[in-house]
Amino acid sequence: MKKGIKWVIILGVVATAGYLLYTKMIKPEEQVLPIEPPQVIPFEVTQETVINFVQVKGKSRYDQETLVYAPFASKVTKWKVENGGQVKKGDVLFTLDQTALKNEIKTAEATIHKAELEAELNTFVSQQDEEAAAMGATEAERLKALAAQETARLSNELNKVSAEIQAQELSDKRTKLNTAIVHAPATGIFLFDTESEKAQAVTDNQYIGKIVDLNKLEFIALVGEQDIFRIKQGMEVAVKMTAQKDLQLKGKVKKVSKFATTTAGQNNSTSQVPQFEVVISLQPDEHLIGGLSLSGEIETVRKEKATVVPSMAVTREGELAFVTLDKGNGQYERIEIKTGLETSDKTEVLTGLKPGDVVVLQ
Repeated sequence: MKKGIKWVIILGVVATAGYLLYTKMIKPEEQVLPIEPPQVIPFEVTQETVINFVQVKGKSRYDQETLVYAPFASKVTKWKVENGGQVKKGDVLFTLDQTALKNEIKTAEATIHKAELEAELNTFVSQQDEEAAAMGATEAERLKALAAQETARLSNELNKVSAEIQAQELSDKRTKLNTAIVHAPATGIFLFDTESEKAQAVTDNQYIGKIVDLNKLEFIALVGEQDIFRIKQGMEVAVKMTAQKDLQLKGKVKKVSKFATTTAGQNNSTSQVPQFEVVISLQPDEHLIGGLSLSGEIETVRKEKATVVPSMAVTREGELAFVTLDKGNGQYERIEIKTGLETSDKTEVLTGLKPGDVVVLQ
């Protein structure tokens, strides 16, 4: 009896071990899991305003700058203007020493008077020689008298030309003398040139400074050849100041250059990249001064009530554009659309969709 129980136990152990070995060595059939629908991101087709921009960078500059120069070389006897000071048209800016110029005028007057006396003397001598020749002089004496007369005539002509030149120079010096007191040619803020600020002496036609109108500034920007034909005079510009990014300024395109300048390329300093200057007028603002770094967005195209979708929902194959339309109840259809204006994140749909439709990104 005991021997039978023992064999039953042994057979049970063998059977269990065989089953375990079978389950490890032989792979059971894989279970079929339910297929989950693909994840999609829906986008609603909307109707809104589409605006295209050209982004530009540059600096502010005073629209009206009246340059001031020294009228002649001289010592400065008095400065009556301060750097950054307000001046009105006609105000005295500075006064030049007139002593040297007055001496030059006196010298020129004396030279001209001397030339006039010499001309009179030559004329008198010529007349005397002519009279002597007429009183029965020999043939040789008459020829000598005629040569002296001709010499005197040529000398008088040269003296006349010289006198005209000297008279013109004298007139110029007298005109300069009237400019020794320099007046402001315009109303605004006076800004000295660094090297000329209250100098003790100036040279002829030396640049002294400029008078600017703080209420009239412009934005000078450079754009590439890809954008220049999109920009037209009168376009609106949203302007930001680098130093105060929260400050919103408004401007308008005043002038578009038709001639290119060249700047060094970013990756190759020897390559020349054509750039075109765009002048943008700015509305007055208390924070605006000349020389500030500015950036702007020139509005090139605006379309109201345009049907648009996010650009990321549009796929392209060559010149064709497609979207996946949500037809409801988990049904999707890939359809072709015709596109219009495009911005950085929106694409206008001309045909194929209407506001309220839903497209998906799979």
